[in-house]
Amino acid sequence: MGFGRLERTQGSQPMSAINVTPLVDVMLVLVVIFIITAPLLASSIRLDLPRSEAAKPGEAPKFVTLVVDKSGRAYLNDQALELPELERNLAQTAAARPDTEVQLRADAAVPYGRIVEVMGLAQKAGLNRIGFVAEPVGKP
Repeated sequence: MGFGRLERTQGSQPMSAINVTPLVDVMLVLVVIFIITAPLLASSIRLDLPRSEAAKPGEAPKFVTLVVDKSGRAYLNDQALELPELERNLAQTAAARPDTEVQLRADAAVPYGRIVEVMGLAQKAGLNRIGFVAEPVGKP
């Protein structure tokens, strides 16, 4: 201690190290994004395709959902219908677009005969593409 001098306390020193935790977080997010999008962007064969007026982007396949609940009642696109109405609606759908797929969802308690009856209506209307929807094993 000197004469007339006040002692100063040493302040905190500036930090010279970079905090890398936020950088690592951002990089991991970018890696996940690239892993997900890379298969969508990459094609192994590069082509210069010719142009044509006839080439149109493909439409997504159209489908209707046909549900049979455990009481045996039929629903077409979540609308309850009696069998004659169901037959008319399926015929209209087939007339408008014959390649429409029918996704059939039926309760496990529905008798097999009822499912066959509903399937027969769809096939009679001209809708021959019928897919059965089921839950995977192990899912409640």
